[in-house]
Amino acid sequence: MIDYDHAGRPAVLVGGNPGPALLLFSEPARPFEDEPTIDFLIKAHGPWGSIETSVETWEGDGLGTFLASLAEGFRGWEGVRTWHSLCYDLTLSAEHRSGGYVELTWGIHDRAPSETWHFETTTVHAAGEDMRTLAAEMHTFLASVA
Repeated sequence: MIDYDHAGRPAVLVGGNPGPALLLFSEPARPFEDEPTIDFLIKAHGPWGSIETSVETWEGDGLGTFLASLAEGFRGWEGVRTWHSLCYDLTLSAEHRSGGYVELTWGIHDRAPSETWHFETTTVHAAGEDMRTLAAEMHTFLASVA
């Protein structure tokens, strides 16, 4: 679900009710105006607590395109499809499940060089329109710093 942070920038909420974690993508920024790097925060919150890290991408690393390809494959696919950010601080794997659902496993990783922790949570989305909405929201989020 698209939301807005305290500065009026787009933020994306994924998961939650009744899932184990709510993911918040926020604060998209270009740290270097003359480079295509886009950084954003990802925060996972649940009854167990919360974690957050900064994610570094190169023009979003095609996250919106990856999610859109999952939506276009609403009839299903075999195996696991994967995506990762530039520095592997965010990973995503997708599996099509029977009944018309897509299971997304989000991996949030500590930044190099320490890489001392790793967190994973899974969100489930209806194939097709639900995935199209998520892809469009992520595209809007990443394009907000263009």
